[in-house]
Amino acid sequence: MQFQSYWHDTARPFADAAQGPVEGHYDVAVIGAGFTALAAARQLAKAGVKVVVLEAERVGWGASGRNGGHLNNGLAHSFLSAKSALGAERAIALYRAFDESIDTIETIVAEEGIDCNFRRAGKLKLASKPQHFDVIARNFEAVHREVDPETALLSAHDLKSEVGSPFHGAMLSKKSAMMHMGRYVAGLATAAVGHGGVIFEKAAVTGHRQGNSRHSLETARGTVTADHVLVATGAYTPSLFGYFRRRIISVGSFLLATRPLSDAEIAATMPGNRTCVTSMNIGNYFRLSPDKRLIFGGRARFSATSDQRSDAKSGDILRASLAEIFPQLAGIEIDYCWGGLVDMTKDRYPRAGYVDGVWYAMGYSGHGAQLSTHLGMIIADAIMGKADRNPVKGLEWPAVPGHFGKPWFLPVVGLYYKTLDRFM
Repeated sequence: MQFQSYWHDTARPFADAAQGPVEGHYDVAVIGAGFTALAAARQLAKAGVKVVVLEAERVGWGASGRNGGHLNNGLAHSFLSAKSALGAERAIALYRAFDESIDTIETIVAEEGIDCNFRRAGKLKLASKPQHFDVIARNFEAVHREVDPETALLSAHDLKSEVGSPFHGAMLSKKSAMMHMGRYVAGLATAAVGHGGVIFEKAAVTGHRQGNSRHSLETARGTVTADHVLVATGAYTPSLFGYFRRRIISVGSFLLATRPLSDAEIAATMPGNRTCVTSMNIGNYFRLSPDKRLIFGGRARFSATSDQRSDAKSGDILRASLAEIFPQLAGIEIDYCWGGLVDMTKDRYPRAGYVDGVWYAMGYSGHGAQLSTHLGMIIADAIMGKADRNPVKGLEWPAVPGHFGKPWFLPVVGLYYKTLDRFM
């Protein structure tokens, strides 16, 4: 078993990073090299803006290369909850932004010729308990009526042709998709450079000064200046950007990839070949990979991934969850085990805009694979003074009390949600 991301290991690495010292003046400097940053850089470069991307590790090293490979439309919350918290207008706008995000990715993949196995698969929100199906059904009625008619409610009987596990029904979101994340992020970076952007890897930003309408960004490889800065680092935001560190809670998410399944095993487990998410608070998500592996993930532990030993412990928990959902795969060989960080906000809604002299987009709360490309392009347009299409503009973002970067309270949060799952 390899303790590395399946997406990293099965994609050709990005090979067009700039060499030599980090130097020069740019119109825009983007910090990070995940989907948000690279989509913004591509959008800016296409418009003739001089843009540089500064990445602490490698392109796609963070959340963009460590996720479950889902491109799911819909919100992290139920649509009914979003309407209650945000109001109907913003809830609908945010829901549609997720729809548009998948359209955006599909367009980029076609325009840039990125070979990343993009496919409109549809998503199943699976009811893990009978009472969960009632909640899903009420949410479906509102979604189908008000914002997304391309949805369906499936009974437990309907699911027999979809998933080889006894769930109690599901909501099907037909617009949802999947792709190979490693190939997409490398292709997006190549496209950004092809349009004139510059990407520096192994160039962690260690200092930031602002004055005279100009930013100075220091790295171990040199310093650049820029008229604008976009912070697109999510859960991996460096400590020098304290505003975001007080508002982003970095939570570990862990995944397994099995050996390739036989056709008979696929027919017995995932015949529908969709993306799947369970309804538990500490639930699981899974899909088939392009080479027929089951990619199975979840919040195995409420802690941050830190090393191979930590990931192995989480892997053992995921093995048990996999065997519980798919007993026919109990004991199957696991080829990959990895973890990553999710940039959670307190209310689990994303945030994007301008504060303290810098632009930002983050806080995707486990739903960034789809929204990040779209939101990166929206913020790039805002930087260029184009129409502001930001679906979360003006959404209040208070700091998390007592939080300054290290989420000491996660074990308590984990215990709370485990208790909810036990009794609800």
